[in-house]
Amino acid sequence: MSLKILLADDHMIVRRGLSILLNNEQDMEVVAQAENGQAAVELAAKLSPDIVVMDIAMPDLNGIEAARRILARNPAIHIIALSVHSEKQFVVEMFRAGASGYILKDCAFEELTQAIHAVTKNRKYLSPAIAHIVLEGCLRHESRSASSAYALLTPRERQVLQLLSEGWKTRNIAAYLKVSTKTVESHRLHIMRKLNLHNIAGLTKYAVREGLTSL
Repeated sequence: MSLKILLADDHMIVRRGLSILLNNEQDMEVVAQAENGQAAVELAAKLSPDIVVMDIAMPDLNGIEAARRILARNPAIHIIALSVHSEKQFVVEMFRAGASGYILKDCAFEELTQAIHAVTKNRKYLSPAIAHIVLEGCLRHESRSASSAYALLTPRERQVLQLLSEGWKTRNIAAYLKVSTKTVESHRLHIMRKLNLHNIAGLTKYAVREGLTSL
């Protein structure tokens, strides 16, 4: 029986290339593709794949937030991050979100299949190229930075911050999230106060640095 795989990446060429390679594996089948985090959440809820291979930097909803939502609904799904980011905060936050594996996009395809087989056996998989990042953090007993978006902001505030930094207007965010414009404005004010940032340029720089968006 083939493993059902959902691919989530905002680059079509990446999704199509991975889909072809994975479908050539005897025990794997790509059942769907998502171009952003929100689509990944919806498809995962609908299809219950065994594996979600997901980028971190995606529009509308980034991979870290998408992983949290997917696993909140279905903890049995295994999520593997496939990212260009090797920085510690991305790796650590992805695992804190519940991911089972993390590999880099410049790895060989064989490493992806190795990661898939590992997580289906309930083992964690971390690319050897970045294993030292997590190990160093454990040895230093590092905790989440007090200035981190994941420490300061609620999940909803992080999503509003991402959308604001990607150029969404208040009314469009309200319609997308199915809330009132006053609610969005309230979130924006809370975000600015918590971060001590008072313009969109500052918020955008912060969102990029924290990995909430790839702009």
